[in-house]
Amino acid sequence: MQAVVNNPKITVIRPQGSLNAANALEFERDLTTALAQNRSSCLVVDLEQVEALDCAGLLALVSALKLAQSLGRRFSLCSVSPSIRIIFELTQLDRVFEIFEGTALF
Repeated sequence: MQAVVNNPKITVIRPQGSLNAANALEFERDLTTALAQNRSSCLVVDLEQVEALDCAGLLALVSALKLAQSLGRRFSLCSVSPSIRIIFELTQLDRVFEIFEGTALF
């Protein structure tokens, strides 16, 4: 479902397809594992290849953000397509998440 790229300071997770009720728990586990096991200071979720996002996928991202904050780590999203970005805007979560236009962060 996704690729994980590690560098000493940044971990990048690249989910593909849909983040929905069918796979949100697995996605959340992957995010939690990346935050718990890695000592990198930043976790970036690259949403470039995500085609759809429902409330379960959104909840997985919010849960990971809360965990990252509790661990004192940075949590960011990048490469969010316009169709996915509108979900963040409608829920006003675009004000909560750090969102980058491309992959310039890494």
